[in-house]
Amino acid sequence: MSSSGSTYGDIHRYEPARESTVAVIGIVLLTLLEVVLVGLFTYGLVMAWGTTQIGNIYLGLLLALIFIDLAFILVLYRKEFLPDVMIVKKRRRKWEDLYVREEQAEGQEFADGALEHFKRAVYPYYKKN
Repeated sequence: MSSSGSTYGDIHRYEPARESTVAVIGIVLLTLLEVVLVGLFTYGLVMAWGTTQIGNIYLGLLLALIFIDLAFILVLYRKEFLPDVMIVKKRRRKWEDLYVREEQAEGQEFADGALEHFKRAVYPYYKKN
């Protein structure tokens, strides 16, 4: 969706961040939960919970919760505290632009009918006589 008159590097759209207080409170609470989960995980490693099967499952669950909590923190931060910016970028020429002409865009048929297509699908080394 490039508009005419846009040059490389122009800012096409800019929406400032909302920076809501609810997001700040949410990030702080999630960070506190993260600290508690990391503390539990570290305590479990020190106490060798991973040597038993149930302890190993518990440590894996804690590690999964740590990463999920971290993902929510990052999503909240990105959504609420980073501006939404769209910058015009230059489209580079692709190999299709360089080597394929417009009339060659659809390609060529390699078989004549359905039977020939079937033969090619079943046996890829089939040679057309």
